[in-house]
Parts: sequence; C-alpha cells; structure tokens
Amino acid sequence: MPEHLSAVPFTVHEALDAGVARDRLKRGGLVTPSRGIRVPSGVGSGPECLRELAHLARPHTLVTRLSAASHATAFLLWEFPGFLPGTDQPGIHISRPDAVTIARRRGVVGHRGQFFPDEIVEVYGVTVTSRARTWLDIARRMSTDELTVVADHLLRRPRPEFEGRFAAHATREELADMLDRHKGTPGIRKARVALEQARAGADSAPETRLRLALARHGLPDADVNIPVALVGDIVRQPDLAYPEFRVAVEYDGEGHSDPAQVLRDISRDEDFAAADWILVRIGKTHMKNDARAAAHKVRLALLARGWSPSQ
Repeated sequence: MPEHLSAVPFTVHEALDAGVARDRLKRGGLVTPSRGIRVPSGVGSGPECLRELAHLARPHTLVTRLSAASHATAFLLWEFPGFLPGTDQPGIHISRPDAVTIARRRGVVGHRGQFFPDEIVEVYGVTVTSRARTWLDIARRMSTDELTVVADHLLRRPRPEFEGRFAAHATREELADMLDRHKGTPGIRKARVALEQARAGADSAPETRLRLALARHGLPDADVNIPVALVGDIVRQPDLAYPEFRVAVEYDGEGHSDPAQVLRDISRDEDFAAADWILVRIGKTHMKNDARAAAHKVRLALLARGWSPSQ
C-alpha cells in the first residue's frame, strides 16, 4: 500500500487513483467498515481522539455524494462541551440535503436537511457542518441547559495569549440567524431559550451550569467574568459577581487541587477579603441535586449583604 494510505482509512477510489490494484483491496490486512471504504488492520476505528475520528469520518463523506459529518460526529470534532446523549455510540453521523436520499450504509447514521453554503465547512480535512449549524442540529437531543453550555462556549470571548484567536466562535446574531433560517426544526424552541440564557463571558461548562442553577433557585442574575477593582491596583475577575452586594462566586474545578493553584487561590481569597467582598467558593460536590448546596451558600452571602428575595 502507498505510505499515505497505510495508516488511515481511505476510499476505494483513492486507492485506485494511487495505483493500487483492485485485487489488493480484497486481500488480507484491510477491513471494510462500509462499502467503498477500507481501513488498514490495526488502525483504530473508534473516536479515541479527534484525529482518529476525523480519519474515520473523512472517507464516509467522500463515498457519499453531497454529504458532511454532522450531529454527534460534528459535536465531537468541534470539541463542544456539554452532554449530548449518543456520542459514545458507534456510527458516523452524515447529513445530506433534503433533495437527495438519506445516507444508508453500514457504519453511518444518516440525516437530511436544508443547508446553506456557509453551513458546510472543513475541519481536520473533513467536510463537516459548521459550529452554529451543529449547535442547532444537536438541539433535539440536548437539554436546554446543556444547549446553553454550548452556546456560551460559542459566544465566549477568547484569550488570544493562550488560544491564538481573537474572535468568538460565533456571535449572538449568527446563532439567531441560524434559528431564523430553519424555523420548525426539531429542538428549535429549546435552542431559542438557550440563546436567551447564553452569556458571552463564561469560561467553562461548570460555570454556565452554576449560573443557570442559581437563577432557577431564585437568586438574582450575576455578572459573568467582569473585572472587579479591589484594594489598590488589584483587579480580579470572578466567575460570577454581584457588585451591588460585594459578593463574588468562584467555581473551583479539579485543577484547583494543584499546589501552585492552591497558593494562587489563597492570594485571591485574601484580595477579596481585604476589599470587604464575600467570596463564595463552589466545588463539584456543591453541584449535586441541581446545585442546591451551591445556591444555599450564595443565598446566605447575599442575605448577609442586604439582598432580599423580594428585590
């Protein structure tokens, strides 16, 4: 086999174009996951990593005319946060325009729909639905809160020094336009609510889940990742803040157990205390049972600073 086909899935046409004899494609050492596709033995066929998933999805989009990876497959390729049921199930999700037949082949979960040109792009060499279109496509199977987690991810303002990009993955207007283009799509009502709930400042899925849970428990809307001026020239940017009541909320994930991070957290706590702010620290255990423990902690802090549920 040519070197460029020896370690990745490929189509029969690609092999023939590279000079491989058709008889060679029928011999041992190759697996046929679906008609017109071959996978060298020993090459993984599951989505253990993005590159492997991309390699597996690519030939499926090539052998099926007018197709793109979509739904759960696109969700994984775009590295979306949030919980989408079915992402651990086998099968490459492939979408085609509704003017042609649905993709029906072994190893493929077929979908059809209306697509605009800018809704089909390429990532890792694979034709795939755009981030905004994928967000709409997964709406049917996700909860409203988890759709909001993805929307927050798309709207999030990046940190160029760490991420190498300056623009958000999508704007609120782009997501709203996607919904207007595809009125009547299953799950669109949930997507509209999710977009209303979305905020551009959230840095992680747990932060979004915490913010939504606090609102469900009747607490006031918090500012998301805004700079807070403390004593002197010190500026902190808590996950959530209630400046009127001088209450800040931080979600401490697993990385906060690192010794260096522990020291940084102590310094952060001292900065808020010196400025007479109450800093409420939330961990994973506080998020159980719809974050009731987290809501209780934040409620006590707000009540201590004069907030009233009637406000």
